[in-house]
Order: sequence, then C-alpha cells, then structure tokens
Amino acid sequence: MADKSATLTIDGNEYQLPITDGTLGQSVIDVAALQEAGYWSYDPGFKVTAPVESKITFINGGKGELLHRGYPIDQLANNAEYLEVAYALINGELPNSEQKEDFFKKIRQHSAVHDQLRKFFEGFRRDAHPMAIMVGVVGALSAFYHEGLDISNENDRELTAIRLIAKMPTLAAMSYKYSQGEPFMYPRKDFSYAENFLYMMFATPGDTDYKVNPIIADAMDKIFTLHADHEQNASTSTVRLAGSTGANPYACIAAGIAALWGPSHGGANEAVLEMLDEIGSVENVPEFMEKVKSREVKLMGFGHRVYKNFDPRAQVLKKASDEVLEALGIDDPKLELAMALEKIALEDPFFIERNLYPNVDFYSGIILKAIGIPTSMFTVIFSLARTSGWISHWLEMHSTPFKIGRPRQLYTGETKRDFVQLEDRK
Repeated sequence: MADKSATLTIDGNEYQLPITDGTLGQSVIDVAALQEAGYWSYDPGFKVTAPVESKITFINGGKGELLHRGYPIDQLANNAEYLEVAYALINGELPNSEQKEDFFKKIRQHSAVHDQLRKFFEGFRRDAHPMAIMVGVVGALSAFYHEGLDISNENDRELTAIRLIAKMPTLAAMSYKYSQGEPFMYPRKDFSYAENFLYMMFATPGDTDYKVNPIIADAMDKIFTLHADHEQNASTSTVRLAGSTGANPYACIAAGIAALWGPSHGGANEAVLEMLDEIGSVENVPEFMEKVKSREVKLMGFGHRVYKNFDPRAQVLKKASDEVLEALGIDDPKLELAMALEKIALEDPFFIERNLYPNVDFYSGIILKAIGIPTSMFTVIFSLARTSGWISHWLEMHSTPFKIGRPRQLYTGETKRDFVQLEDRK
C-alpha cells in the first residue's frame, strides 16, 4: 500500500499520485489519476515505467547487482545447478534435497517430445535459421499437449512449466541436427540437463559410450543459469503481454523467442563473433580499437545498457571461459583475437573510465565458439535458458488478478478529413 503521494497540478486542478516503495530499487508513482485529468503518460521504450509488480528478479545496474529471488547471481552460478535456479525462479526459493530430486525427476520424465513433432521439422528448409524453427515448433507444442492447457488450473500451469523447461534442450538440439542433416538424438536419463543438451547436439547414433567433458558441461550449465532471467526486458515483457490476453503458454513463450531473436536483444553474443570476423586478425586489433574510440565502429560484447559498473554475470563466465580454453587447448585465431580485445578493454583507461568491460555476451560467445556450437545457435541457447525466467513471470502473472495489456499512444497523424471518391482523386 502507498503511504505517500505526489501532487500533480494541471490547469489549477490538483491530482494525487500515490507513491509505492518496493523492497529494493526505485519507488513507483501510480499515474492512473492522469486519466481523470484527461492525460496519458508518455515514455518511449518504457524506460521509467513499471507495468508490473514482481518478486522474481532484481537488478541494480549502478552496483552491478543481479538477484534471483534474493540470491546473488554469482552465488547461484557457482554453487547451484541451472535446474535448481529454475526451481527457485518458479517457486520462490532454492529446493531442499527432496524437492530437488522430485523436480529433476519430473524434468527427466518430460524431456522427450511427441514423435509426430519430427514431421513438423520436415516442413522447414534445411538452411532455415534455427531460431525460425524454434518459434514454430515451440508454438506448435500446444497442438501436441493441449490436454493440460487450462490456464486457470494451477496444476496445469505447473505441468506446462515443467514441460517447457524439460523439452527446450531437446527442441534446440533438434533444430541444430535438422540444419546439419543429421539424425535426432533423444535425451538420456543418466545425464544432467547440460550434459543432455551437449549429447543431443554432438552425439550420433551408436555413441553408447559418449562422455561429456565435465568442464564443458559445467560451463554450459553456467551459461544457462546466467541467462535464466533478467527482469522486465523486451522478451519477458512480450511474454507477459501475450499472456495477458489469455493465450496459451506455448504461444507466449514462442512470442518471447521471436522477441529475443532481435539483434539488439538475444542476438548480441552472435554479434560478437560477427565483429571478430570483421576485425580479421590480431594485427588489426589496435586499429579497430582506435576506430571504437573515435566512434567509427561499435564494440560488441562490451558495456551494458543496464549495468553501468560491471556485468556480474561476466565475472563468472570469464573464469569459465579460461577453464574451457585451457581444457580444450584450442588454437583458434578468432579466440586469440577475442583475448586481445579483452586485454585492451581491461587495461586501456579509455575503456576503464567508461566502464566498457566485457559483458556476458562476450564471454558466452567465446565459450560457445570454443565448444564448437555454430553462431546461428547462440540465440537458440539463450532462449533455452531464458525459458525458465519467461515461464516464471507467466506463472506469477496468472497467480494474481491481472489486466490485458493495452498501451496508449501519442497520435501525430492526420486529423479528420473528408472521404474523396476514387474518380475524384487526382
């Protein structure tokens, strides 16, 4: 409840705007009284607008702080598995040993997909972008699992959340295998979430003794955790807006995937690799960095719109990237180039003073490249990881009364004019 208010005066009339404090972060001003005054608020990009109340994730960009259900992201990434974090996002706290075992068991039980979904993949061209495939197949899940889609039923909502988190690695790997013309691999009960994804990506039929490097599996699990949720970003807001219409959760998550596909959102780590291609070789790094300083080119993977100090997720992935590169012993010119960029950004006063530190996209791009995952799959992996956050917000929204989203606009088009018959239009 608001315990204070602001007073807005328009044409001599005063309107009280209640102010509500959260447990952390900025307080909010309820501007509903603007409608009584005959006005709407104007906030392009929703930069200072809070359309929802949430208990899931908190970000303090100035301090470089990211909390999931109150847990700092570095502690989660270094001490918990991704599925434990997914459980916390959904349920409000980390699971105890019994809850963990039960949740992991349910994920394993639902990790396979309906066999007829294989035919759905055949409708796509082999060279289709994996994200295009993901938008289609995830949205199509409602046609295969429609028996549990009563969104007013808490048990149905929970079952759908588990199905989505469980099936996303399978669908993501299938989208890759299809593009490569390779047979699909089915999830195994004896592998962890991250191990299963790597197995379905890279194993082939007959690999009965396939083993996943634990360092790579750990790095992949950290990538999943560090991308699990990020407050009310564009894709999460899309999921909530679609959900506000009563649309089924599979359609809502597909909408989130479509929003994430944008290069200004989920495509950022893909842009890092494209930048490295543009630079070409280590010898070109100094010249490129000078162009960055003169604003001739953009440095992808450095700095962050939200984090004005440092990206707390990047600190975790830097250590993981070092471990992966050492374990694999890869001699890749592109990775050498990335390390040269990192060195300059961490030592040059120009970048230090502007807080242009490597962000999570930079290090995740390096790790995925080293593992052998193609650039086209980077955003797919992002959507896989973010599904737990998306469905948590969807569940939170449906646990309390909500209103359908209906943003307003500042209209600047033509005023009313008379219709002119076609023959009179010259």
